[in-house]
Amino acid sequence: MTQFARVAAIAALPLLIATTPSLAAGRTMADVLAAAKLSDWRSPDPNNTLYMDLPSGRVVIELQPEFAPKHAANLRALARARYFDGLAVTRSQDNFVVQWGEADAGKPMGDAKQALAPEFTRPAAGLNFTVLPDRDTYAPQTGFVDGFPAARESATGSAWMVHCYGMVGAGRDNDVNSGSGAELYVVSGHAPRALDRNITLVGRVLQGMDLLSALPRGQGAMGFYQKPEERTPITQIRLAADVPAAQRTRLQVLRTDTQTFTDLVESRRNRQDEWYKVPAGNIDVCNVPLPVRKEQP
Repeated sequence: MTQFARVAAIAALPLLIATTPSLAAGRTMADVLAAAKLSDWRSPDPNNTLYMDLPSGRVVIELQPEFAPKHAANLRALARARYFDGLAVTRSQDNFVVQWGEADAGKPMGDAKQALAPEFTRPAAGLNFTVLPDRDTYAPQTGFVDGFPAARESATGSAWMVHCYGMVGAGRDNDVNSGSGAELYVVSGHAPRALDRNITLVGRVLQGMDLLSALPRGQGAMGFYQKPEERTPITQIRLAADVPAAQRTRLQVLRTDTQTFTDLVESRRNRQDEWYKVPAGNIDVCNVPLPVRKEQP
């Protein structure tokens, strides 16, 4: 596809939130979700869902292979090789990230690769992109792709996921080819959007952010723990598809390509709660709620 064709393809995509008449006038987010249909929710794919079990409970991570297919495949391989079992959370930096795993732990990696080429961006064409109506500081256009916060630009025809709270990325050093997923981090503070397009995001935490964000802050440089006893051990990380059905965490995620999600965004852009006196009239991509609930019968 030529550069012109890529730009044209992006321009032709539907601006679902920007152009759809709002049905959320006078409604709160709770009202919108109460009226949601069962079809407005989706169940995460077990082949793209990781369970990280800590002594305090389970963290559920949904991978996004549309943006980072090689890293998603590597994480599946690492989980199946039981690479993370017995490793630990090594870092908790205030208002920034929590990090776990080790790139050079000396453990068998199974079919996983020790290093991967970066997956910072991908072509925007072909993505089911739900666009937000408001301007963004870091990107020409922001929105959501299948439940993940993202951005895109017509100048390069590229798209990328963005660093909102709960997003998970693959740590690397200065070499952009050094990240494999053996070290992961999650955004636990204010959205560090300057990291966008500089590091590979692989997914987001659906459940368990309370377990990670409440960890004691590391006192070493950049929030690293200085003593082994300060670290939280990882009991295991497993792919949901490899866990017996009775032991899986059954969740549903609100689809971001629905009228319900459009209404939810509008309810947060112009708050109708009695407490709010001056609605903002705008919303940042990282301030849009992404509802997750227990699976409904």
